[in-house]
Amino acid sequence: QVTLVESGGGLVQPGGSLRLSCAVSGNILRLSRMSWYRQAPGKERESVATITDGGRTIYADSVKGRFAISRDNAKNTMFLQMNSLTPEDTAVYYCNAFRQTSIEGGIELWGQGTLVTVSS
Repeated sequence: QVTLVESGGGLVQPGGSLRLSCAVSGNILRLSRMSWYRQAPGKERESVATITDGGRTIYADSVKGRFAISRDNAKNTMFLQMNSLTPEDTAVYYCNAFRQTSIEGGIELWGQGTLVTVSS
């Protein structure tokens, strides 16, 4: 069964950068779509960035131009490069993926989350 494990979170100063990783235990090519979500204190979980099996990327307006989602199929890993970070980016970041199991649907997969704190 495919599992997801995030890493790379930590404390960074405003204006700094971090690179998050999501390691896929199985073959990443089994996943038709992968996303990064985040949940800030007192707020609902929201989608930050998505990459499809065809390589198409979608970003939330709040991170456009600052974040970049990518994946390395050979390493079974998805990444989120985060630049120009602000305190509003502070949140727990989650790796998410959809695995299609039938014509009608599939399974949503989630990692355990990694904490990103942006503070001076």
